[in-house]
Order: sequence, then structure tokens, then C-alpha cells
Amino acid sequence: MASVSGSRAETIAEALALAYANNPTLNAARAELRGVDERVPQALAGWRPTITANAGVGSIRSSGSGFSNYRNNASISLTVQQALFRGFRTVNSTRQAEAIVRSQRESLSATEQDILLSAAEIYVNVIRDTALVSLQRSDVEFLAEQVRAARDRFEVGEGTRTDVSQAEARRAEAQASLNSAMANLNSSRAIYRQIVGIEARSLSASTPVGKLVPKSLEVALRTSEESQPLIRQAQHLVDAAQFAVKTIEGEALPTVSVEGSIERSWNPSSNVAVSNSASVFGRVSVPIYQGGTTSSRVRQAKEELGRTQIQLDVVRDRIRANVISAWGQYQAAEASISAAQAAVEAQQLALEGVIEEQRVGQRTTLDVLDAQRELVDQRVNLVTAQRNRIVAAFQLISATGRLDAEYLGLKVARYDPKEHYDKVRDKWFGMRTPDGR
Repeated sequence: MASVSGSRAETIAEALALAYANNPTLNAARAELRGVDERVPQALAGWRPTITANAGVGSIRSSGSGFSNYRNNASISLTVQQALFRGFRTVNSTRQAEAIVRSQRESLSATEQDILLSAAEIYVNVIRDTALVSLQRSDVEFLAEQVRAARDRFEVGEGTRTDVSQAEARRAEAQASLNSAMANLNSSRAIYRQIVGIEARSLSASTPVGKLVPKSLEVALRTSEESQPLIRQAQHLVDAAQFAVKTIEGEALPTVSVEGSIERSWNPSSNVAVSNSASVFGRVSVPIYQGGTTSSRVRQAKEELGRTQIQLDVVRDRIRANVISAWGQYQAAEASISAAQAAVEAQQLALEGVIEEQRVGQRTTLDVLDAQRELVDQRVNLVTAQRNRIVAAFQLISATGRLDAEYLGLKVARYDPKEHYDKVRDKWFGMRTPDGR
């Protein structure tokens, strides 16, 4: 496959690195994960106290037989509440939130693989479409020469008007194919700009992806069980559903808390100018009946747990099927290249033979045109087979769950999802995000 001409070719690894760093869909998925990270400090808030300050000011009117009195009154208070036992809801809701965070991290990994696969596909699509434009342009030039030769032969009485018309028709057909190929190339370039973030100017046809492909189907299946983020995501969702059941069950258990407050009042009564008070209470709340709401929510959560367990099996089966399919496509693409190369070589020799035979009157102009069309078709098949092999390789790597920046060895700053999580997990206060917003 030919690459776009230029002073320096952009490798597929560089394109993937740019997509990894700049793709807006991927950046949006990272932002979504940072939002999910906040579930953990929200759950941990169940361990922490709540502090409330109150202030009030007003006027009190008192009246009696023949008199009335007005007295200004003001008070301030500070109340601290601390939960001691919440039916294990804080423990389980924290574990649920942590499982959801882990699940979202795997979702981000899956998104990264989807974006890298899309970038790899559009990279080789641009190379393929560039090669096809070059091929169709050469075909137009060849057929233009055939038109000229047919006209020359007609003028000297060695050809017919039919020969000229046939050559002109094939040239027009080739021009239409060239126009279509150029439109496809422009479309691929636009998608490349959307995914990678820059214009596709000079791309290298050298894509040594074969060394990253699993050596056998058994290795591919084993790797997918260990590395496929969609499987790990489903596993973490099962964990989250289990903790959700326990969290809701905790609503049926007693709640124990302690509350302390201090208060100062000015003019609380006609005989007292200033009053100070302090109190500490221990409170125990035992739920007895809530109208069946809690029981229903527990049953609902158990059904959701069952659904996630079934979904895990579904994901495993789907990944296995994807790996087997991708392996078959890769093997077929590899085999088709050698066949396409042999077909191109044979048809090239056939065309040269038909041209020589035409010169001695043993072949017609139509024979030459048919041989040229067959050669163009075989070259298109070869370019397509080369593209399909590379795409099938990346699809197989993606199916096994290894299409990530680390495995591909991309020279790019890796996004660490734990960095933001560690910064917000134990924050007690502060409304600014870690990046200052």
C-alpha cells in the first residue's frame, strides 16, 4: 500500500498517540470517571460529623392589665451530630462506591481501546484510499493513451470508430471511478481529523502490527479472559450490586448517634439578661415498619444483582465470540494477500501479452481494455487485502483487551485514573476540583 508523499511520514504509532492524548470522546470518558470518583467521598461522609450553626434575633411583646412590654431577644447555637452506627450502611455504601469506580475505570479502558481501534482503522483507510486514487489516476492516464492510439489507428485506416468509442467509454468510466475514489479519500481524511485531531498529511504504510498479534487462538482466548476490560467491568458491577443489597438491608437496622450543642441567648426572659446552655444526647432509632418500602427496595436490589450476574456471563460469551471471529478474519486476511499478489502479477503479464498481440493484429482494442480493467480490479483487491490484514490485526488485539497505550508502546503521557481518585477520596471539604476549577 502506498503512503502519502511528504518529507516525513507520520507513523501509525504517532497517530494513535495523538488520538490517545487529544480525542474528545476519550477526554469526556475521563471526565466522567472523575465525576464517578466523587461517589467514594460522598459515601465516606457517613463516618463524619455534621456541624450546624444557628442564629436568631427578634422581639417579644408581653402585655397585662393596662400595660405592654417589648423585649428584644437574640440567640446563637452550634450543634454537632455524629453517627456511631448506621446498620453498616456506611461500610457497604463505601464498598459499593469503590466497586463502581473500579467498574468505571474499566469502562474508560474499553473506551480507550475503541478510540485506538478507530484511529488505527481510519489511518489505514486513508492510506488505502490514497493508493486507490493513485491507482485510478494511472488507469485514466493509460486509457487516455488508448484513446489516442485508437484515434491514430482510425485515421490511418487500421482501426474502426467502434474501437475509438470503446476506448472513450472506458476512459469516462475510469474518470468516474477516480472521482469516487477522491471523494472517499476526502471523507477518510475528515474522519481522521475528527478522531486523531490533526490533518492527515503524510502517513507511512509501514505498520508492523503482526508482532503484537497472539500466536494462537488459545492464547488469544486466554488473554481476553485476563485482560478484556469489559469482562472486568461486569465483574465490578456484580460486586457493586452485592454491596447495594447490603446497604439497603442496613436501613432495617438501628441507628445510633450522639448530638451535642451549645447555645447563648440574650434576654431570654424578663429576669435573665444572658443565658448559656450546653447539651449532649445519645440517640437510638429503631425502624419498625416503613410501609413495606425498604423490603421492596431490598427485593429490587436482589433482582438487579441477579441481572448483573447474568450480564457477566453474557459479556464473557460475547467476548469469546468476538475473539474467535477476529482470529478468523485475521487468518483470512493474511491468506488473501498472497493470493491477491499472485493475481496482480499474473494479470500484469497477461496485459503485456495482450498489448503485444494487439500490435500484430491478433487482439482487438476491446481485449486490451478488458485486460486493463481486470488488472485494475486485481490491484484494488490487493490494496484492500493489505488494509484488511492490518485492521483485522488491530481488531484481534482489541478483542483480547490488549489494545492500550502500554501494550502498543505509545510514546505519550499515560492517563492515571488513580491520581484524581487519591486526591478526592479523603477530602473533608473544599469545592474546587483538584485541577483548580
